[in-house]
Amino acid sequence: MNRVSHLNRLRTEPFDVCIIGAGASGAGCAADAASRGLRVALLEADDFGAGTSGTSTKLVHGGVRYLEQAVKTADPKQLALVRKALHERRTLLHIAPHLCHPLALVTPCATLLEGWYYAIGLKIYDWLAGSRRMAPSRWLNKREALRHFPAFNANKLNSAVLYYDGQFDDVRLNLSLVQTAVKHGAAAVNHIRAASWETNTNGKLTAIRAVDKLTGESLTIRADLFINATGTHADQLRQEANSGQGRRMRASKGAHAVLPANALPMTTGTTEQAALLVPKTHDGRVLFAIPWRGQWLIGTTDTEAEPTDTPTLLPEEATYLLEHVNELVTKPVPVEAVTGGFAGLRPLLQADPNASSKALVRDHEVEVDERSGLVSIMGGKWTTYRLMAQETIDVCCQRLGKSPACVTETLLLQGADGFNKQYVQHLADSYPEYPTDVLAHLANTYGTDALAVLRLLREEHEWIARLAPNHPFIEAEVIYAARQEMAQTLPDVLMRRIRLGLIDWQATLTAIPRTAQLLAVERGWTPEQRTQQETEFRAHIELLMGSLLMNNA
Repeated sequence: MNRVSHLNRLRTEPFDVCIIGAGASGAGCAADAASRGLRVALLEADDFGAGTSGTSTKLVHGGVRYLEQAVKTADPKQLALVRKALHERRTLLHIAPHLCHPLALVTPCATLLEGWYYAIGLKIYDWLAGSRRMAPSRWLNKREALRHFPAFNANKLNSAVLYYDGQFDDVRLNLSLVQTAVKHGAAAVNHIRAASWETNTNGKLTAIRAVDKLTGESLTIRADLFINATGTHADQLRQEANSGQGRRMRASKGAHAVLPANALPMTTGTTEQAALLVPKTHDGRVLFAIPWRGQWLIGTTDTEAEPTDTPTLLPEEATYLLEHVNELVTKPVPVEAVTGGFAGLRPLLQADPNASSKALVRDHEVEVDERSGLVSIMGGKWTTYRLMAQETIDVCCQRLGKSPACVTETLLLQGADGFNKQYVQHLADSYPEYPTDVLAHLANTYGTDALAVLRLLREEHEWIARLAPNHPFIEAEVIYAARQEMAQTLPDVLMRRIRLGLIDWQATLTAIPRTAQLLAVERGWTPEQRTQQETEFRAHIELLMGSLLMNNA
């Protein structure tokens, strides 16, 4: 994806739809619309997946907590959401197998009665999934539970229940959706801010003025319809298009702490490593400890937030998360063990402004403002992004007088074509000269596009070097991110194309100089621009680290 050429298209081409916001909802809408043959523009004020969509718990799931709420409160909306999400869960594993895979989870039970309670609930979860079920849930005795999650404190464990959900890489899936949209003709640009609307005499939106945040250039993008997919910021765009619109969005903050692999004992032999689901926290949350990309991901919190907040992991949140995990494991994990972390905002659609954020259904709505013509997709969650996009583009097609069918339920995303369970071994057999952990990482990040990353090594073999010790990320990925994935800044590369900035802050500091050197050549930075990039990003990472260090000084 070449940003310069895509910018030129925005300046010169008319579009059927212009989508503002390129997180899960916006990128999903772009892939859907473009694959139907519509002329699509996609604008992102920061980077693809830089906000809410890149800070999830990395689970593709129906939501066991929502199921429990649905049963306890006899809420058909919660039950419908679980059913829809379970349907979409299987679809994602099919269209993006390189980024999504089944994950075993165990729920510890202190008593036999508790074990049967959760076992029955998860059988309902299986039943709702129907033919799209991954594998049947089952009750585990203490010995079996310890095999799947050796960190358990046996003295506090009666039994456990094992079930399956999906796991994915949210940032990479977000980028894959953008790439898929571009492959089908969309023009997509990051770091471009929607500034103001243009309307006709009837007040209908005809164009949007935008500003390139990297150069300061102003440009005008014209389209027949505009889609507001800005997540927690949706109200701002809605009210700018029509000042009479009321507030619809709420936000809750979800924070995650990252631990190294050795922080919790892992399985040995052939027993699959399961994730941990903590079914009860002091404030009514479900909490997870998940093996992800060679680390442990602990999350998540659920606290009230303002839609305009820029959230980070706070010391008290890291302490909260680890306290709940430590109640269940033999060897407690100190906060000092945290190597990384992140936080994001959930876009919650409110009907009752006085309701708790935890009580709001994670469903979505497609709203059409008849005065301005703005189409807003609001609420929802990652697992149902495809369904959200389908409903949004159906509405757009109806308003445009077009009737192309949606094809995204079977449309393979970028990197998925030709990928299967044997692909990692295929790369290892084809490139025996390269480290196996690097090849596995490339396969599970880029899918069959891993070959394009490896081909860069023909240009410069030294790009096989690791960006930081003990991590599989290599220099060639920086070059690939710049040339093929529209990475413009150090955060674009190290926080999103390569997730090092999420999982290991100290290693990120190590990687900054070489990453900046490589990216400076690709982007044509002056020495002053390179220094500024390094200084600003280093300060950001040190701020994240310092917050936790000060708390434990």
